[in-house]
Amino acid sequence: MKTANQILANLRSGALSAVDLMAETYDQIARVNPKVNAITGLLDRDAALDLARQADQSDATGPLHGLPIAIKDLANAEGFVTTRGSPLFANDKPAPADDIMVARMRAAGALVIGKTNAPEFGLGSHTTNPVFGPTRNPWDLSRTAGGSSGGAAVALATGMLALADGSDMMGSLRNPAGWTNTYGLRPSFGAVPSEPHADSFLTQLATNGPMARTPEDLAMLLSVQAGDDPRQPHFTPLPKADSPKPLRIGWLADWDGAYQMEAGILDTCSEALAAFSALGHAVVPLSAGFSAEAIWESWITLRSWQVSTLLAPLEALPNGRTSLNRQAIWELDRGKAMSAHEVHKASVTRSQWYKQAAHLFEQVDVLALPTAQVWPFDVTLDWPQEIAGTALDTYHRWMEVVVPASLLGLPALAVPAGFGAAGLPIGLQLIGPRGSDFSLIQMAQPYHDAVDWTDRLPPAV
Repeated sequence: MKTANQILANLRSGALSAVDLMAETYDQIARVNPKVNAITGLLDRDAALDLARQADQSDATGPLHGLPIAIKDLANAEGFVTTRGSPLFANDKPAPADDIMVARMRAAGALVIGKTNAPEFGLGSHTTNPVFGPTRNPWDLSRTAGGSSGGAAVALATGMLALADGSDMMGSLRNPAGWTNTYGLRPSFGAVPSEPHADSFLTQLATNGPMARTPEDLAMLLSVQAGDDPRQPHFTPLPKADSPKPLRIGWLADWDGAYQMEAGILDTCSEALAAFSALGHAVVPLSAGFSAEAIWESWITLRSWQVSTLLAPLEALPNGRTSLNRQAIWELDRGKAMSAHEVHKASVTRSQWYKQAAHLFEQVDVLALPTAQVWPFDVTLDWPQEIAGTALDTYHRWMEVVVPASLLGLPALAVPAGFGAAGLPIGLQLIGPRGSDFSLIQMAQPYHDAVDWTDRLPPAV
């Protein structure tokens, strides 16, 4: 399976035409998508081939020129319906304009051919919704692919796309990457602008970002997506990485026992870290020195408060509340019931955790955690009810391991960590200080080249 950089090099040299690439892409989608249900709202094949012919005839030289791409169904792409996985929007008119990130990819030459499936409103790391149904894991079609960028990750893993966009509030780039043997980067907050809608100052939990099959491809897409937007008050510049050097990786494992983990996950991630050690990096066990429960309480307060502000207008629509799923109702009711003092208290905890994380980055260069606390679960389930016999108290507690980076807006790179006893993949999060995105990607490329599991193809292919 060729990388995006290889495909684009062939397009630039003339060894491959955009028309031939588009035909190959649609052939692959026809073979694989009926099994996995990752791409939705697909452009008619003839219309897509017309786009490719125009690309072949153009003198444009954008970094993504001629490359087919599908946009996560939470973002607007001109000419495509943004359903958000909800019946409330399933019959909307096509979006009249691109979101900022989509416009940047299109300006770089990408050819938008459809959308990728996501959970309803992006809630829950399991890509299923009442509009399109579930996206299935190509490594085992009876399992979930994660979410909310599950459609994007599966499209990458199965060769239907060479690059994909995603978004991440609570592991939505990292979890599906980990469960499909691909790469996903949650960028530093402010590096990739979101839309200048509603509040732009207080809500700092979610961000858009790139997904790919290799770190080098990830870096290329991040370079297209990132950059200042004058309408956004927060901007984090991303300097290019320094010359490669050995780094210190702090392995947080299960956070001193605070995170329940299914059997085999920590062992698989430890083997991945051994591969980093073999490349010259120092891996050291590290105690976070901060309460996981305090981080969790801060997170679910700020998350519910933010999500409820987005869902409240929908509740006011005719049949609005009855159209919302259980996850949305849970977030909505919690958020609406919060006082300003509760939100402030949660942000104080966040500030304290940021201070402690800064202290950790004085000891190590990178923090490491698994991308999930469970293996890919049954696709028919709404969410896991327990981990290793311990009952879970919310629909997303099994994703608690992604919260420390999300709460602080830190860059977190999900890399494939290998496969468990059942042949299912899991990922490893590499977390750095703000602005270290390209350094994380740089350290991941030699790892990608060194380990044998990154070249494996899923059975669904």
